Amino acid sequence: MALRRILDSRSSGLLRKRSRPITDINRHILRLLDDMAETMYAAHGCGLAAPQVGALRRAIVVDTGSGLIELINPEIIAASDEREDSEGCLSIPGLRGFVARPHKVTVRGLNRDGEEIEIEAEEMTAVALCHEIDHLDGILYTDKMTRVDDSRDEQSDESETE
Repeated sequence: MALRRILDSRSSGLLRKRSRPITDINRHILRLLDDMAETMYAAHGCGLAAPQVGALRRAIVVDTGSGLIELINPEIIAASDEREDSEGCLSIPGLRGFVARPHKVTVRGLNRDGEEIEIEAEEMTAVALCHEIDHLDGILYTDKMTRVDDSRDEQSDESETE
């Protein structure tokens, strides 16, 4: 495994491109998943999409505290009503904003063994899955943001997690 550089939205147009489906889960894809997880944890994030580390492939990793979720070719197949909450992004450091996202989602994709799986998620995990899947389509949370969350300006820098 290796740490990869997380692309910054201000300097990389790659984050605006649509990722290609993964048709063959080979050692390169498995290494990508491993590297993405290691990079996400090192950056103290809760999700990372392959385009954020320069790979235009449809793969994401998410861990909001309940264990690592790895998904290849993920797609949202069901979603509840939306609610607005604050989120940030490792590719957009120093900014948080309010975005409307489903409270609950069902996501279908492949695991690292190529098996189709469905994940039902709520709250923060649902938000993280939606956020990372948006990255695969070249969409940043700022595209959906309704307003900036400046409440963090009142907190110390020690509370920053992304």
